[in-house]
Amino acid sequence: MAKRDYYEVLGVSKSASADEIKKAYRKLAIQYHPDKNPDNPQAEEKFKEAAEAYEVLSNAEKKARYDQFGHQGLGGNGGYSGAGMNMEDIFSQFGDIFGGGGGFGSFFGGGGGRRTKKGTNLRVKLKLNLQEIANGVEKKIKVKRHVVAAGVSFKSCGTCQGTGQVKKVVNTMLGQMVSASTCAVCGGSGQIVDKKPPEADSRGLIVKEEIISINIPGGVGEGMQLSMSGKGNEIPGGIPGDLLIVIEESEENVLQREGNNVIYDLHVSFIDAALGAFLEVPTIDGKVKIKIEPGTQSGKMLRLKGKGIKDINGYHRGDQLIMVNVWTPTELSKEERQTLESLRGSENFKPNPGKQDKSFFDKMKEFF
Repeated sequence: MAKRDYYEVLGVSKSASADEIKKAYRKLAIQYHPDKNPDNPQAEEKFKEAAEAYEVLSNAEKKARYDQFGHQGLGGNGGYSGAGMNMEDIFSQFGDIFGGGGGFGSFFGGGGGRRTKKGTNLRVKLKLNLQEIANGVEKKIKVKRHVVAAGVSFKSCGTCQGTGQVKKVVNTMLGQMVSASTCAVCGGSGQIVDKKPPEADSRGLIVKEEIISINIPGGVGEGMQLSMSGKGNEIPGGIPGDLLIVIEESEENVLQREGNNVIYDLHVSFIDAALGAFLEVPTIDGKVKIKIEPGTQSGKMLRLKGKGIKDINGYHRGDQLIMVNVWTPTELSKEERQTLESLRGSENFKPNPGKQDKSFFDKMKEFF
């Protein structure tokens, strides 16, 4: 099922301020919160949908990417962004949106139990060539991440009694007041290591190298960031962080990218330009033959429809633009020079541009 527009989910316009977005999410979170809708799968889905929309629209970078590319800019339905969020993710990330440190439980009168912790994110750079960017690609990369070691067991933290919080009672002139802070011993998880193998650190973690498969959608660009939920560092008693993939475009010596179009400089000999020829040119999808018409002028631009880069937010593909450059020889033999000298006075070799020969700026306006 296609995702709904995030602005539609929260019921706000694209020009909504950060405060308006937060208020809209707060209203929906209260309406569909599981405490108010027990055993109601539809309400839970609405709750998750609102949290996913807020995750994107409350983040300036993600919001800008979403405004420009839509869901595809965040990975679409491929497991990126909020698509992999579960209830623990939501409570961990957005539980304090209502103020205070007790999360959703304290807002609705609950017991203010421990908050689910999330592991740190990992960031990797992924360099793609133009063909991979144009068509999309599946990449396998090696990632070193902290994971809970096999054989590790945990026990409830004795300092906070498994709540993740330490409460302190203070006597004031207004009576007793209770303040709560994150337990320094367990870091708020409510658990500490009971037994662990020798190779694990004090938190029960080891560094493990994994091969992770990433599906990159066609049309991504330099600096775009994709996210794979749960593929970051693990944390005892919590949920894993995310793997952030930053796209880099490798330098191309032949084909150059201009938006969704691809540009290629074709150098043609003087003879081929005058007499016409069939020449082979590279494209993203392989080599193709094109026809050079007799009398082709330097600076002429040819277009190969649909040979560019796929739009990340749709099915349209850009074009390949070929700029013809007539090559003037810099060295001539005695015989070649004599041949050209004999043609110097010919009327056909004198420049005589007509109205159909557009200027460089006119050509640029036409193609861009």
